[in-house]
Amino acid sequence: MAAIVGSPPGTPATTPTTEQAPTMYGTNLFAVDDLEISQTINGHNLNSKTVLVLPSEEEYEFLLSALKRRLEEGETLYTVGVGDGDAKGLADDEFEASVATLRSLAISCNADCNLLAKKTVSGGSLAEFLIRKKAESEDFIEVRVAVVGNVDAGKSTLLGVLTHGELDNGRGVARLKLFRHKHEMESGRTSSVGNDILGFDSAGLVVNKPDTHAGHLDWKKICEDSAKVITFIDLAGHERYLKTTVFGMTGHMPDFCMLIVGANAGIIGMCKEHLGLALALNVPVFVVVTKIDMCPPNILQETLKLLQRILKSPGCRKIPVMVQNTDDVVVMATNFSSERVCPIFQISNVSGENLDLLKMFLNLLSARMSFDEKEPAEFQIDDTYSVPGVGTVVSGTTLKGIINLNDTLLLGPDALGHFQPIVIKSIHRKRMPVKYVRGGQTASFSLKKVKRSQIRKGMVMVSSTITPQACWEFEADILILHHPTTISTRYQAMVHCGSIRQTATIVHMSMDCLRTGDKAAVKFHFIKNPEFLRVDQRLVFREGRTKAVGNITKLYHHQPGATLQQHRCKVSKNRGEGPGPLQKDGDGAENGETSSSGARLRPENEPQKPSKRNRGGRHRGNRSKENLLHKPIASLGAVSYVKLPSSGVSLAPSADSG
Repeated sequence: MAAIVGSPPGTPATTPTTEQAPTMYGTNLFAVDDLEISQTINGHNLNSKTVLVLPSEEEYEFLLSALKRRLEEGETLYTVGVGDGDAKGLADDEFEASVATLRSLAISCNADCNLLAKKTVSGGSLAEFLIRKKAESEDFIEVRVAVVGNVDAGKSTLLGVLTHGELDNGRGVARLKLFRHKHEMESGRTSSVGNDILGFDSAGLVVNKPDTHAGHLDWKKICEDSAKVITFIDLAGHERYLKTTVFGMTGHMPDFCMLIVGANAGIIGMCKEHLGLALALNVPVFVVVTKIDMCPPNILQETLKLLQRILKSPGCRKIPVMVQNTDDVVVMATNFSSERVCPIFQISNVSGENLDLLKMFLNLLSARMSFDEKEPAEFQIDDTYSVPGVGTVVSGTTLKGIINLNDTLLLGPDALGHFQPIVIKSIHRKRMPVKYVRGGQTASFSLKKVKRSQIRKGMVMVSSTITPQACWEFEADILILHHPTTISTRYQAMVHCGSIRQTATIVHMSMDCLRTGDKAAVKFHFIKNPEFLRVDQRLVFREGRTKAVGNITKLYHHQPGATLQQHRCKVSKNRGEGPGPLQKDGDGAENGETSSSGARLRPENEPQKPSKRNRGGRHRGNRSKENLLHKPIASLGAVSYVKLPSSGVSLAPSADSG
C-alpha cells in the first residue's frame, strides 16, 4: 500500500489502493467516458465480476466490441475480480477462467495482455491487466514528458541511463551521449531543448538497444519495434536559459512533467520556478529524487520533508505519495490524471536502484491531451532546419486533423500577416519516414520552394479549406503570479503562447495597475509580427522575475495591409521618427512598394533582413545607392546639421552656401 510522505508509520494512503482500482467500466487514465454499460444478456449482468467466467457467444461478442472501442487509443487497463455490487475477488477456478477469456479477447483484437499486479483479498484473487495493441508499421502511441529541475540535479544523466540502458559511473559519462553542442559537453550543462526517446513494445519491454561501438540510438528501428514511445523533452536547468525552458514547456506541449531533485542539494534555485511553471500550465507533475546512493540518510529525509511541505502548500495542493513497489506504480498510474496525486520516486543512476519502478510507471502513462482528427489540419512550428540535399525542414506538433504526404497547406503568418500555400514533400516521425500524421503527434516536414529565412518559430501550417487570419492585438484574462512593483499600460514583456515567443505591449487593462496576485482583463499588442492565435489558448507572460499566466478571450482580426500600416504608424509616432508608412518618398513610391530606382522597399519588420551589401535603397530616405552614385557631386553640395534647442538632436539638413 502506498504511503503518504510525512504520515505516521502505518497510515494508509488516501488514494485508491489496488483493491479500489477502477474497473473496465469505471473512470481511470485509460478509460473512455461513454463505455459505461448497464445491459443484461440472458439474465447475466455485464457489469458483474463473473462476466468473464464462461460467457455465452452473445456475451463474448459484446465484450469483444467493447474492448475494441477501448483499444481505439491503443491501450487500456482491465481489472479482473471487481464488479458492481459484488464483493471484490474471485475464487481460483473462476479467476483462471476469467483470465483465459480476457487473453482470448486480447488475441482477437491483435493485442497483448500483460499482468501488472495481483492481490489476494477476502473474496479471492484480484488482478490488474494492461492490454495494448501490437506495434503496427508507421504508427505508435506517443507520450511527451518534459524533464525539468535545478542545474546539476541529474536530468541529462537520468535520461542517458533510461534511453541507453547503461548505468552512470558517477562522473556523468551517461549524459555525454545526449548533448548537442560542444560547450554543453565541456560545462556539463544543457543549454538547448533536447529530445530523447524510450520505446516500449506491446509486452511492456524496453526496445532501446544502442549501438555497441558508438553508443548511438537508431530512432527508426526503435519506432518500428515500439507500440509506445516516450519522448523526453530535456530542458535547461540554469537560470540563464529560463527563456528556453519556458519555450520547451509551452511550445512542445508536454503531457506530463518530470521534476528532478538532487537528494544532496535539495529543492534550490530554479526547482521552484520550474514547479510553478508546470502548475501554471496545468501539467501533471511527478518527482524523481536522484543521487540517493551518495546522499547521507539524514540529508535525504530533510529533502523529502521539504519536498512534502512544498507539494502540500496552498499553491500546489498536491498529495505526495512515495512509490516503493509495483502495486504503488499501478495505483499511481491509474490515478495520475486527477492532477492531485504526485508520485515520488527515489532512484540512483549509479546503482540502478528503483529504476525498474520508474520505467514501469513510464510504460503505463497515456497521452493526456485529446485531439480531433476530423477538424481541418493545423500544425504549429517550433523549429526550422536547412538540410543539405533536402532543403527547408520544419518540426513541431500536429494540433488538429490529419496531414498526408503531398498535401497543400497554408504557411504563415509572415511579416505582412499573409499565408502562402506550400506543399509537403516528405514527413518524418522520430526520424522514421511516414505517409501521414494525426492530431497530437510530433513530426518533421520537408517543404517545397520555401527558404528557411521565410520561416520563424511560432508560424503555423493550416488546411487550405479554411481562411486563417493573423492578429496584432488580443485580450486575455491574466493572473499576476509575481511582480516586484506595479504593472500599468505600455508595460512590455515576453509572451509565450504555444510555440509563439514575442514581446507584447499592454495597451489597455480593466484595472489602473496590477500587483502580485491580481486578476484582470488585459489587451496586448505584438511589437514585431502578427501571430495566429486561438481563443482559450494558454499563455505565459514573463519579463525578468515578473510572471503571469492567463487564457486568451478575444482576438482582433484585421486586414493584413491595414494592420501593417497601423502598426508602423504607431511605431513611427512612438519613436518620433520620419515619415509614416503612407507618406511617399522622393520617387513617389509608398513604403513596401517599388521605387523608380527598381529597389523594392520591404517593411522593416521582416523575419530576417538581407545583408547590408544588398540593402541599397531601403533606408529612411528611400534613396538607392545608384541614385547617389549617378548624381553629380556638385549638385549634392556640402551638408551641415543644425542642432535644434527643442529636441537636442536634429536630422534636418541645410545647404552650406560657402
